[in-house]
Amino acid sequence: MKKFGGPAILLDRSDINTDEIIPAKYLTEITKAAMKPHLLEDLLLAGKPFDVQSPAMQQARVVITRANFGCGSSREHAVWAFEVNDINVVIAESFARIFRQNMFNCGILAIELPPSDIEQLFRMKGQINIEVDLDKMEMTARSHDPAQKSIICSFQMNPFDRDLVAAGGWLAYADKKF
Repeated sequence: MKKFGGPAILLDRSDINTDEIIPAKYLTEITKAAMKPHLLEDLLLAGKPFDVQSPAMQQARVVITRANFGCGSSREHAVWAFEVNDINVVIAESFARIFRQNMFNCGILAIELPPSDIEQLFRMKGQINIEVDLDKMEMTARSHDPAQKSIICSFQMNPFDRDLVAAGGWLAYADKKF
């Protein structure tokens, strides 16, 4: 089974849309790799451009954000941009329905948590590392600050989406089943 988790990046905003995840001008690219350097390049946080070249972003394997993540158009390119950047988990209060399903189809875990749990994650100090136990449907957040307590959150997924993600996405799932 695929492992999920790693260093996290915090995107403290709701309603991050697919154009901010991967700008529309890159939709003509013919490979996923061509989208890699453009992930989140148009994202504004607190009115300022997000630093896509920061070491934290380059190391991130997990994104933690607020509500309605992936709203906007239904194109798969936004998920592919995460996939090619080795982001394997996105944690949010909620996701746009089609974006969430595209994540599962690509083998990326979309974890929905209540606002109180998301708020706890945003209050953590220092670099955060996420570990996911898909069998137990639990996510553990640990800070590199030893004074900081770990946070354990349970999440829910329907069995089919869990199987898609565990297999590594729709194509890997189909290869195993058919």
